[in-house]
This record gives sequence, C-alpha cells and structure tokens, in this order.
Amino acid sequence: MRIGFGFDVHKLIANRDLFIGGVKIEYEFGLEGHSDADVLIHAICDSLLGAAGLRDIGYHFPDTDPQYKNIDSKVLLKKTVELLRQQGYSISNIDSTICAESPKLNPYIDEMREVLSKILNIPVKDINIKATTTETLGFVGRKEGIAAYAITLINE
Repeated sequence: MRIGFGFDVHKLIANRDLFIGGVKIEYEFGLEGHSDADVLIHAICDSLLGAAGLRDIGYHFPDTDPQYKNIDSKVLLKKTVELLRQQGYSISNIDSTICAESPKLNPYIDEMREVLSKILNIPVKDINIKATTTETLGFVGRKEGIAAYAITLINE
C-alpha cells in the first residue's frame, strides 16, 4: 500500500465557468487556469501521482504545453489513472476536502462522486468529498479563490 497527498488552488475570476470534481457548478465566477482549473481533480491527480512516486500533475501535463489549454480535467484524471495502471497500481480509496466560502458545494457532492467513480473505476463508497469554508479567513474566506486537498491509498 502507498499513500499520496495532493493540494491545488486557483483564483476565482469573472467570465469563466466553474468546474469542481468534474461537475459544472452554477456560480457567477469560475477558476483561472491553463486547463479548466478543476481544483478537486487536480488535487486528486497529484495525490495519485504522489502515491505512485510519479512526480506531479505539472510534470505530466505542463501549463506550457498548448495541448492542455482549456482541457477538461477529467481527461487529465483519466490519463493519470492510466499512468498508475501502467505501473501496476490500483486505487483503494480517496478522501478529499474542498475549501470554498461560496458557492455552497454540498448539493453537488453526490454528482461529483459519481463522475469520479466512473473515471477512477472504483465504487462511489471509496470516494469521499467534504466541503468546508475558512470562516471568512484568508484568500478563500475573501472569496478570491478555491482550494482542494486529497489523500489517496493505492495498492500494487
């Protein structure tokens, strides 16, 4: 068994759709990034890559490569899962936390788990997603950005 940890953060901006956990969230702002800036999927990718000792998401999908411009992060997650499988790893479970002052994400969590379950090819029960605020503290509390954390257990 191997454990990996992932973290991601993106700035909230106007005139951009908001995607978290592979789900489009109705909100007045989106996240700035080279890809669709899905913080949860990016944190999960990093946790998976870290658990397998395969560096990080920026190494495999650099923001300097035009092929990843505005890419759907679900594609990056699929590629990450393929990298792990090539190394002989399977995913046991994922636990994650999204930090956002707004929008409220609890109504979307079940859908996120379903989307991620299909990509990761693991049962929904093995994917946990929590949503929290920072009680108005810091950049998240000021609604300047959203952060996500993930921890993953993989098996060889």
